[in-house]
Amino acid sequence: MTKRPLILISNDDGVDAQGIQVLTKLMQRLGDVIVVAPNGPRSAASCSISPIDNINITLVKEELGLKVWRCTGTPTDCVKLALDGLLDRRPDLMVSGINHGDNASVSVHYSGTVGAALEACMKNVPAIAFSLQTKNHQCDFRPYEDVILKTVRYVLQNGLPDDVLLNVNFPEVPQLKGTKVCRLGRGRWMKEMMQVGENEYRLTGYFQNLEPDSEDTDYWALDHGFASITPIQLDTTAHALLETLKKEIEGDCNT
Repeated sequence: MTKRPLILISNDDGVDAQGIQVLTKLMQRLGDVIVVAPNGPRSAASCSISPIDNINITLVKEELGLKVWRCTGTPTDCVKLALDGLLDRRPDLMVSGINHGDNASVSVHYSGTVGAALEACMKNVPAIAFSLQTKNHQCDFRPYEDVILKTVRYVLQNGLPDDVLLNVNFPEVPQLKGTKVCRLGRGRWMKEMMQVGENEYRLTGYFQNLEPDSEDTDYWALDHGFASITPIQLDTTAHALLETLKKEIEGDCNT
């Protein structure tokens, strides 16, 4: 008898968040599922880990084809823990989310949702991060289910290149116009610190899209009602600058 695919799930909103519960139900249609997620919100945790504190886990649900673990660590800790201790076989796929809030453009560098997927990618496990452009904690995820299932089925059947993951974002709309495969848009967060006391600040700010008219970016897709799918790679080397630096800087210390 052929085993069903094993799908690992995590997030950065916490194990009780609506998005991860929706994602879990969708993944149960496609395979056996293990959820290892933080015990509370870990937004903007990026790829952070817990090298000092012990990490505690609690099994909160177990049924045929499903286990759910609550973890005191970060999203990346959760993936490390699953791969190194909780799974009895290698997962066929890791999915992260569905995050409440988009993770497009430069936000991939801050996101714990993407961070969890990056950790799986580092371990050569195909990975997808899913995020929804919303601030609501209770959302209607039904408009995005078909894209989620189609994307997951594609990766289960075809895999992904080594060191590459998919970053998928949805606009909060009653009906998607379609799906765009696109690059990360150029942008930056502005006015990020708000003073709330004499020596006290709160993180805030707004996103500035530096190329709003570029139709091949993730933010253009979101702003126009499309789901965006962006392949992201681990290698952040600026390859275009390598040869120049070799000519100008590289050499023996004595020359």
